[in-house]
Amino acid sequence: MANAVPGRVLGVRCRDAQLRLSLRFVVPLVLVLAALALAAMPLVDRLTFRWFVRDLDLRASLVARTMDGPLQSLIRANDVAGMRAYFTRLTQDERLFAVGFCADATARPIASATLPVGIGCASIDRSADRSGEIIQALKGPLLVSVRPLESAAAGLGTIVLVHDMSFAERRSDETKRYLFYLFVALGAAVSLITVVVAQLSFRGWVNGIRSLVRVERLGRPARAVNGGDMQPIADDLRALIHDLEAEHRLRDEEQVGWTPDSLREILERELRGHDVIVVSNREPFIHEREGSSIVVRRPASGLVTAVEPIMRACSGTWIAHGSGSADRDVVNRQDRVAAPESGAGYQLRRVWLSKDEERGYYYGFANEGLWPLCHIAHVRPTFRSRDWEQYERVNRRFADTVTAEATSADPIVLVQDYHLALVPRMVRERLPDATIITFWHIPWPNPEAFAICPWRDELLDGLLGSSILGFHTQSHCNNFVDTVDRQLEARVDRETFAVSYRGERTSVKRYPISVEWPPSAPLVARPVAECRTMIRERLGLPLDHAMGVGVDRLDYTKGLEERFRAVERLLDLHPEWIGRFTFVQIAAPSRTSIGQYQEYAHRVHALAADINARFASTGPPAILLIVRHHEPSEVYEYYRAAELCFVSSLHDGMNLVAKEFVASRDDERGVLLLSQFTGAARELPEALIVNPYDADQCASALNVALTMPLPTQRARIRLMRGLIQEFNVYRWAGRMLLDAATMRRRGRITSRTPASAKHTRVTDTPTVRPARSHDSVDRAAGW
Repeated sequence: MANAVPGRVLGVRCRDAQLRLSLRFVVPLVLVLAALALAAMPLVDRLTFRWFVRDLDLRASLVARTMDGPLQSLIRANDVAGMRAYFTRLTQDERLFAVGFCADATARPIASATLPVGIGCASIDRSADRSGEIIQALKGPLLVSVRPLESAAAGLGTIVLVHDMSFAERRSDETKRYLFYLFVALGAAVSLITVVVAQLSFRGWVNGIRSLVRVERLGRPARAVNGGDMQPIADDLRALIHDLEAEHRLRDEEQVGWTPDSLREILERELRGHDVIVVSNREPFIHEREGSSIVVRRPASGLVTAVEPIMRACSGTWIAHGSGSADRDVVNRQDRVAAPESGAGYQLRRVWLSKDEERGYYYGFANEGLWPLCHIAHVRPTFRSRDWEQYERVNRRFADTVTAEATSADPIVLVQDYHLALVPRMVRERLPDATIITFWHIPWPNPEAFAICPWRDELLDGLLGSSILGFHTQSHCNNFVDTVDRQLEARVDRETFAVSYRGERTSVKRYPISVEWPPSAPLVARPVAECRTMIRERLGLPLDHAMGVGVDRLDYTKGLEERFRAVERLLDLHPEWIGRFTFVQIAAPSRTSIGQYQEYAHRVHALAADINARFASTGPPAILLIVRHHEPSEVYEYYRAAELCFVSSLHDGMNLVAKEFVASRDDERGVLLLSQFTGAARELPEALIVNPYDADQCASALNVALTMPLPTQRARIRLMRGLIQEFNVYRWAGRMLLDAATMRRRGRITSRTPASAKHTRVTDTPTVRPARSHDSVDRAAGW
């Protein structure tokens, strides 16, 4: 069935192709002939005018010789009236406008009444022949010819002959008209002959291609077609058909069960032999020194959560900033270190930054500038020129590292997040054939907000060095395209969501990020019941105590204050939960050298203390705030021990905590409270969707979650787990890699396709969307 696709397409488009082929021949031919006609007309006009001037000049000499005898007789008789009458009779000729005679330079000319006023004896040089001078009169151009009396005595006088040149203009117009008719006739004849020959040739070519396609389908050698006439293109056509079939199959056949194996299969089948390089600021594991020993830690990062399983499946190289206290101690001479897990398969290439570079690039421009700019959290962004200089310098160092690590001229480079917005353009300049996929993990603001950034054009230029630019949601794609349209001189195709800039095309696509499915076995190895008991004992809570959990970095965009106020409001509205419910907030320290984060951490601690003091009782506290780094296995224990998970982000690209909580609950229990301002809210409508700024609504949702019957919990979380299973992190990465493979395939087809066929517009194949729309509007909290 797959082999029939190119044949059907070829048959359906045959008539259109014939018409296009004819137009390709006729239109350029008509344009060329029209250009030749336009170029030839002025040339012919000048040439014919010169001929007329030369003919009239010769005629002037003939007329002057004819006048010689009669004029001398009239001069000797001093018959001025006779001379004028003689001249008047001569001007009866339609081309002779006026005749005159000058005895010397001081005399007045004796001439017919039609002699132009501007011609006088003083202006005529007897010693030179003034033949061929053109003057303009009301009637039109006039040719002035001056001839001496050849048989007269020296100094007798000079004859002035003025010729009417208006007939030359009329003849020139007729010549142009006849020339135009000639080119029209010539164009029609040549076009007719060309179209007939092209149609006959095209029919023969199409018949040969059809025969070749049929033979390929039957498995016979292509040499059997037309006596081997099609053999020179058989190999190219076979490869083209295979590529088209592969693209059709990849897009129309649903991939069942996205796993590490299916991701490796894609790489093996579609991208065999190509480098896969991930570039990010955050490294997937950190080596820290504790006393005399070195320990490995996993950073609290949604990026690492999503990308690290991909690298375990794909191998390749991960380039990141080495920020651990013992990172330099474990790398080899090339600054590389293997992943600590056995069989992980990828290498980490660390990039070193000085304290000044880290302060300006990471803490300054990235996190005091871009982070608040892209998040609606009511924190003013700060931009400094010295921070921008460091940002640019560090991005260039990352791009140089990509070039050094690439073992081919066309690697696949996955650039991650806002820290490295300039890297795509820099890599493009160094590796023009690379396929660069950039994923922006945080929201993209509207054009008005982004215009705040003093280096907005440079950031957009850097990102548009990507082959594919990905965002979590369609609204972020829309904002980016609107920003480019507003800020740059670029061509935006809103039908296919592509931007053409500096002669290159960037596809802007939506790739909702997800988590690993199924979760790694060590993360869910401890049974839920054991987790419940162990966590409560660790925290000093009764075994039947209700517990909620939040897992975040200590960041002002995560809505920790709003979350705590919701817990406070819950205890106000439902005092029966005082002493029976504790909310446990796991908060990883983050960006502690930035003043805004220090102030935020202080406010969060103070608010938790105030709420606990207000509801102090003999029982456990209302809020337990635990500020330290937790390994993923510890975080999963809290997920599995809690009755609910509360995600109250004020603005978030996706938020993987929500998906991790759902993935961790293989007991199909637990309730997710999810901020409407996260990307995850568009994918998980079965969660209790809340507005984190509405404390009453959040408190009501907390009470609903704590009292929700188990069958309702099971129904809701089962649907969410089904979606995460289908749209897991391997599918997220697989879609990007499939799009990269398609882009490379089209490049190969374009390089093999004849130039005449490259005018056919090829649009991006739409990415596969889930059955449940991720683009739906935010749901109200209809629990």
